[in-house]
Amino acid sequence: MDLLEKKCIPCSIGDDPLTKEQVQENLKLLQKEWELVEEKKIRRKFKFPDFKSALGFVNKVGELAESEGHHPDICFGWGEVAIELMTHKINGLHENDFILAAKIDKLHREL
Repeated sequence: MDLLEKKCIPCSIGDDPLTKEQVQENLKLLQKEWELVEEKKIRRKFKFPDFKSALGFVNKVGELAESEGHHPDICFGWGEVAIELMTHKINGLHENDFILAAKIDKLHREL
């Protein structure tokens, strides 16, 4: 099933994070701009022509995160948004991180 068709499902403390192999396979399903950070996070930076555009994107990502029940770390300023995803409960990556990343990519494409 395509990541865009999936919904984030809450995980529990004690669940295992994805293996290195699973992380690599899931990264292939995302836009190439996503990078693996410290073996337990994924990050992507988005560029915008101005502050207002960046803020609008952040607000849309926030609405998406609320609807999915999975929340990224977001840093933004004039013309740039950086998004990091990891599942804090398991201190690593879960399928939810890749589902939300794919949906964030779709939001960005639709701008």
